[in-house]
Order: sequence, then C-alpha cells, then structure tokens
Amino acid sequence: MSRLTFTRRRFLAAGTALTTLAAPAILRAAQAPVFTHGVQSGDVTGTSGMIWTRTDRPAKVMMEVATTESFSDARRLAPLYAQPGNDLAIKRLVDGLAPGQQVFYRFSAQDLSDVNAVSEPITGSFRSAPAAGQPVRFAWSGDTAGQGWGIDDEGMLTYAIMAQHNPDFFIHSGDTIYADGPMKDEVTNDAGAVIWKNTTLIDEKRKVAETLDEFRGQWKYNLMDRHVQAMNASVPTFFQWDDHEVVNNWSDSKDLSADDRYTEKSVHVLASRAAKAFHEMTPIAYAPTEPGRVYRKVSYGPMLDVFFLDLRSYRGANSDNLQSDLTDASRILGQDQLAWIQQALKASTATWKVIACDMPIGLVVRDGEKFEAVANAEDGPAKGRELEIADLLRFIRDNGIRNTVWFTADVHYTAAHYYNPEKAAFQDFEPFWEFVSGPLHAGTFGPNALDMTFGPEVRYVKAPTEEQGANLPPSMGLQFFGLVDLDPATEQMTVRLMDRADTELWKITLDPVKS
Repeated sequence: MSRLTFTRRRFLAAGTALTTLAAPAILRAAQAPVFTHGVQSGDVTGTSGMIWTRTDRPAKVMMEVATTESFSDARRLAPLYAQPGNDLAIKRLVDGLAPGQQVFYRFSAQDLSDVNAVSEPITGSFRSAPAAGQPVRFAWSGDTAGQGWGIDDEGMLTYAIMAQHNPDFFIHSGDTIYADGPMKDEVTNDAGAVIWKNTTLIDEKRKVAETLDEFRGQWKYNLMDRHVQAMNASVPTFFQWDDHEVVNNWSDSKDLSADDRYTEKSVHVLASRAAKAFHEMTPIAYAPTEPGRVYRKVSYGPMLDVFFLDLRSYRGANSDNLQSDLTDASRILGQDQLAWIQQALKASTATWKVIACDMPIGLVVRDGEKFEAVANAEDGPAKGRELEIADLLRFIRDNGIRNTVWFTADVHYTAAHYYNPEKAAFQDFEPFWEFVSGPLHAGTFGPNALDMTFGPEVRYVKAPTEEQGANLPPSMGLQFFGLVDLDPATEQMTVRLMDRADTELWKITLDPVKS
C-alpha cells in the first residue's frame, strides 16, 4: 500500500491554483492581511491535529479542512482572532479526523477594521496517525540556528533533506531556537577571513533575547527560512524544549550578574517570557490541567506511542550532581512528571514506546564546575539526577514494559548508544537503545565522555575530529538527523542516522519483544 496518494511536491506546486480558486470576489490586495511565517501542524493523532499560522495585523482568521487537494469536501471551522496579546499567532485543534487520512487545511484572514480586506489563503497538509496495517516514518533532530550560524544563501538545508523523505512527523528534540546566541552579518575565522554570511538577519537576532518580543523574534527568524516553511507546510512537528530557548544551561542556579549582555538578570523572568513565546509560536497541544506543559504523550497508531519528556522545567539547580537521596535538589524530571511517565508507559498498548528526551542519559554535559544533564562523570552507583532515571528504568523492568527506545539531541553530533546492565554500575534495568542526532543547523561539537552508571556502549558516533576542532559551520556538512521506519508486517523498527548530504551513516533494525 502506498504511504501517500500524492507527493508533497505536487501539493506545494498546486498552491497557486488553490489560491486562485479560493480567492474572494472582493480583494483589496494592498490593504488585506498577510500571513507572515507560513503554517505549521503538530501533535497529530489518529483523530486530531494542531494547526498554526500568524498574520501581520489583528485579523479574523477563517479555517477550513478537507480530505481533497481541491477542498471540494471542505469543512469550515469556527474562526479565531489573531490579536497582539499572542503576537498575532493563532493555533487550534482540528478533531473528528479519520485514521490514516491525508488532511488539507486552509487559512484566510479578514482585517478587523475592514471586512472587505481579505487575504489570499494559505494552505498546509498533514497525515493523521494510521490504523493497523500502515507503515510509520518519522524524523528527529535538534539544535536550530545556534552558535552564530544563521540563514545564508543556501538556507537551513537539513530541513529540505529531511522533507524529501516524506516523514509522517518530525520530532524537534530541543534547542529549537538560540535565544542566547546573537548573530552577525558575517562570521570570520582566526585569520580574519569570512567563512559564513548570514544573508537573512533581523534586529532581534543581533542581541540576546530579554523581552517577550525579542523571544518571539527568535522564532520568527527561524520561520523565515524557505526550507523550514516548506517542510512545515507538509510535515507536522512535535516540539520539546531544552536550555537555549531561554539561556544556556539554565536552572535555578543560573547567575547572569556578570554577563554584560543581559540587563534582565532574573532567569525566572527570562524563562517565563521564553515559555510564552514557545507556546505562541509552535503547534504544541494545550494542556488545560497545566497550561504551558511540555511533557505529554502523542499516540501515533497501534505501533507507536511517543512520550515527550521535559528535563528543564522541574529540575533542581545545576550542581555537583552527587546527592545520595532523591530530593527536589536532585530531581531532573520532578515528582509529578516521573509519576506520569511511569503510569503512561504502563498503560501503553503500543508496540513501541518512544521516549523523546531533550538530553542524553549517559553523556557527560558540564556547566562549568557543575553538571548540566543527568550524568555526573563518576561511573558509579546512581547519584543526583541519576536517581530519578534509575527509578524510571527499574519501573520499566519491574512492570514488564517492552520496547522502549530513547531519542535525543542536545550534544551537536550523532551517535547510537546501547545501555547494557552487564556493563553498568546500576543494573536494575533491561537493555535499551538511545539514539542521538543533531545539529539541524548549528555548530558541530563533541564527542562527549561517557558515564558508566547505566552502562552505555557506543555502537556508532560521528563528530568532529581533533583536527577539525569545534563549532564547525553547517557548510562543513556535519549536520545530522535521524529517520525511523516501523514496518506493519513485522512491527520491526529501523533506525537510520543521516547527514545533511543525505548520506546514510549507520543503520539498525530492532525486533519487537513480544509480551
């Protein structure tokens, strides 16, 4: 059975025709609203999905959904109002969908002060999660527009390469923006030679983000890239966040008093503004029980549940990470999130339980003399933040939860890790895989040292050599993403690590363990 009944290229090429067919009889082109940053979809299930867009002024935004490219069976949705309080961005849940259905959506906008000023429509598409018997493909990566490497003449090419594989959805594993990474028009090497030109740049990217509008500007910048917009129009993105959405390595211990780039010294003020911008500018679903929550489950058919973790919002302060007891100071998930992931995994009937984590488990990530991630570089029994992960891994084993696979980014290189209890200091868990990818469009670093508390074995790694150094530009080619395919006949999971040249670097096929 074909995965799609049409190519996304054909759909995007049809945009001009759709615009002509749907154009209103009265159109004041010079006065009509304009959609500024394309469309997005996200958090798609078998019966629903989120859609997003943004206008250039306060407007009444009309929406239609259909199962045909021509919108011959269009269903009109209740309008929403794009208002300055949400930076003129709107998003909503589209429900009542059938599993495995290609869904087309269309926005048009009416000026609130002139009902005859109506925009040209803008369109997008996504595929709802499948019923039984259909394959699934998704991509994942992280780290967009970091370390000064912005939009050059070539654009954020990795997005275009990913889109060519027609994934059903894309997991952005965090560092979705770099609010703490100002850019310049040109980047030079130590000899003063220009090695990179940011040919697209806006004022908000020339300094660190402090105000709400500056955080919003970080998102608008990324959405200006043509490859990002094209992929967004046809591939849903499931977002999570990490540190650079706020500031590097942020936690309660973050001290900005000596950082002259910041006039706002409170990390809590910065985090609150960053969180508002994150939820305004992404199609992440809204959790009424905890508005602003990032951790969640997305069910994507009978073979796949995706569990998104948030290792940033509930952590204790970065420290030496050597606490012997599990307290608020040693937590990285937080008590509520840990209880949630345990029970959600236990209740899952999906063949594969993908745990989308914004940081790797066994890689040492430092914050000066402190530690930023889970590992503490001691190689011994679980301490500090390792305690919560140990609890989770033990729970998975003791409750017979099968086929958990971890996907992450953060460290700016790609790797495959096999966690082996026979090699671990903490051994109360079943073996599992963790796959690392990224950066999408940022500097390349690594590789990081391993912490053997949970027994990670490196089965594959690609990172800069010592001769190449660190913070390599995207033009060096060391930009990475991963592809995952689920076969409905065998229920096998095939994971491929890819680079920006679309080279398959490494591949493995995992057999599901039957309960």
